[in-house]
Amino acid sequence: MSITRKLEEQLAVPSPEQLAWQDMELGMFCHFGINTFCDQEWGGGKDAPALFNPERLDAKQWARSAKEAGFRYLILTAKHHDGFCLWPTATTDYSVASSPWKEGKGDVVKECAEACREEGIGFGIYVSPWDRHEPCYADPQQYDDFYCRQLEELLTGYGPLVEIWFDGAGSEGREYDWPRIMGLVKKYQPSAMVFNMGAPTIRWVGNEDGVAPYPCWNTADSSRGSMFSEESLKWLTETPSWVPAECDVPIRKDRWFWHPDEEHLLLSLDQLMDIYYRSVGHGATLLLNVAPDPRGLLPEADVKRLLEFGREIKRRFGSALAEGSGSGEAVQLILPQACVIDHVVVMEEIAYGERISQYVLEAFVGGEWLELTRGSAIGHKKIDAFSPVTTDKVRLRVLEAAASPVIKKLAVYRCGQ
Repeated sequence: MSITRKLEEQLAVPSPEQLAWQDMELGMFCHFGINTFCDQEWGGGKDAPALFNPERLDAKQWARSAKEAGFRYLILTAKHHDGFCLWPTATTDYSVASSPWKEGKGDVVKECAEACREEGIGFGIYVSPWDRHEPCYADPQQYDDFYCRQLEELLTGYGPLVEIWFDGAGSEGREYDWPRIMGLVKKYQPSAMVFNMGAPTIRWVGNEDGVAPYPCWNTADSSRGSMFSEESLKWLTETPSWVPAECDVPIRKDRWFWHPDEEHLLLSLDQLMDIYYRSVGHGATLLLNVAPDPRGLLPEADVKRLLEFGREIKRRFGSALAEGSGSGEAVQLILPQACVIDHVVVMEEIAYGERISQYVLEAFVGGEWLELTRGSAIGHKKIDAFSPVTTDKVRLRVLEAAASPVIKKLAVYRCGQ
């Protein structure tokens, strides 16, 4: 094995908060707001608050569905580009407080935060910097004051947040007061992950298909800002060298908000599993959007598909035939008996950094080592699938690394199809 310095002269390592976030692997996005009642994806900020009236809203159903499917955090669109706020903010009357829902006394953010805590999953918020309703948006300094007041309400009023999602869409070319914004995050929610803008601790993968390229290294100098610009974001100097990727995708093709009569756009189980292999299986985290409907409920068909997805992940990877750990240029796993295998999952101990840059997986078959597959990045997790073989020994050989490899998990499975 050749020890190289391909990745960095000094290896980057994740913070404890980043480590915990990467271990969650699966998050659920909930796009919900005034758009839900207007059959649109992007509102212009002119839709009347009177339209917002989810009479059967049940955030517990959202959180319960996420938990049952094996998802470990949930992110709610507290404010989308239209500027309509799902909490009773003091900054504008364009919010749930001006709606007929609960006679203007409701708070979707609060109900969702409490539901997530009750289910034991993390809660995060999406707060669009771009605001198509607020008149002061045209004045950058005045809007920075406005936005920071909104953010402070959200950062202080709803308990611990696992993630704060700053969407770059619509903000191409706009300079917000990111040092001030990040100061609020650090003051009130220092453990929260920050998505892609300001001084991010996680980055956007660069598409809305839910898939990470391979290799998808955990270190990056920049990230694409939105689907509408190839321009890379300018991150603050406080941005760490370790910035893992999050892969977002809606469960209904190209639809983030609910629309009527579009169940045919639901991704199939096979499509979702392909996304899983190319997100979580490439070392990234998957953020799957399931949008509540005008009742305030996740649609039955969407929940059914979500739970099917969770069950299939558990069926394939819930119980390994054998697993182990180790360090050095070769790690061998001896099975209790000869078995048919068709998947290997490898995880580096990324607390020490992402060290491996080339590897090969082999199985002992017919008295000799047979190559199963090879790759480059392992990082948090790499899932390798291959044609079934019968073996009682598997080994990982590291061909190139930036430092002595440390393998947290080497596991074999028979998933079948």
